[in-house]
Amino acid sequence: MVTADLFEKNEKFDAFVFMGESNRFYFTRMETSFGAVVIAKDAQFFITDFRYETEAREKVKDFEILITTYADLYKTIAEVLDRVGAQTVGYEQSMSVGEFGEFKAALSAFKLKAADNVIAAKRAVKTDEEIGFIKIAQGIAERALQKAMSSVKVGVTERELMAEINYEMIKGGAEKYSFETIVAFGANSAQPHHHPSDKKLVSGELILVDMGAKYNGYCSDMTRTFCPGNPGETLAKVYEIVKEAQEYAIKYIKAGMTAGDADSLAREYIDSNGYGDKFGHSFGHGVGIDIHEDPRLGAGSDVILLPNMVITAEPGIYIPELGGVRIEDMLVVGEEGVTDITSYDKKLSI
Repeated sequence: MVTADLFEKNEKFDAFVFMGESNRFYFTRMETSFGAVVIAKDAQFFITDFRYETEAREKVKDFEILITTYADLYKTIAEVLDRVGAQTVGYEQSMSVGEFGEFKAALSAFKLKAADNVIAAKRAVKTDEEIGFIKIAQGIAERALQKAMSSVKVGVTERELMAEINYEMIKGGAEKYSFETIVAFGANSAQPHHHPSDKKLVSGELILVDMGAKYNGYCSDMTRTFCPGNPGETLAKVYEIVKEAQEYAIKYIKAGMTAGDADSLAREYIDSNGYGDKFGHSFGHGVGIDIHEDPRLGAGSDVILLPNMVITAEPGIYIPELGGVRIEDMLVVGEEGVTDITSYDKKLSI
């Protein structure tokens, strides 16, 4: 993992300390429950405990491996920072108030500056390798959904369909799910983050599925809305509006525009069709090691979209007591437009 650009773009820092699980994984490619990564201008260190020593020494390249204990973690970090002659240290605000108090006391000899925006900006732009992992994860998710939906029948419960989707993802090569799979039938689909229940599927009801697989540490994210039978005139119309809004936005999003402008493409289309007040969440978000990463594609965001950002495009319309429609693809931002890495079809009927 190239780290030199951390200092090229942020010269005021002499070193960085990253303690969050996702950021530790980003630099080391190891999933650990304890430790810290220290990045200096001419050296980098992975600090962990005895549980991960063997794996770390085998897998983590270009880092000096230091073994410590929970009680001595902050002391070890301070010793490393002193060793590299750091003065101004960037840190990530992933600690509790109590932990930060101990951290600050142990590092009292250094000038501490929050650096969450520094690492978030770096992680937002993906390498080709990272994009490759995300594409594999997406392929696993699509095949799982295809298999699960091929046997869906009226009478199945939300929990049963969720379990089938999850089973097919793991069977198909996912190491875990990106997040709790959402399956919502009928009026439940009007709740964007509905938790699957024992509700049984009825003909003519919408089925909303929001799911993702994780592969080699990287997430995918996809939403599709289906209907067995006739959903009725209103929901059929809503489905077409959401689909067209997404297609319109995807056509015009490109590097150099703001995340807020990307959001407005779909939002203005939905608003012009009379459902602006039923689209209550942002148009999309970044995806990577975490299911929600920078940038956030929401109203008013002035973040500039850059090449190789991986973002979602997920407009939705939600009508309480009737149902909701969301369609979500993942996009790779490019100079002239985006590449849609989601290939699952967008047919409402099943």
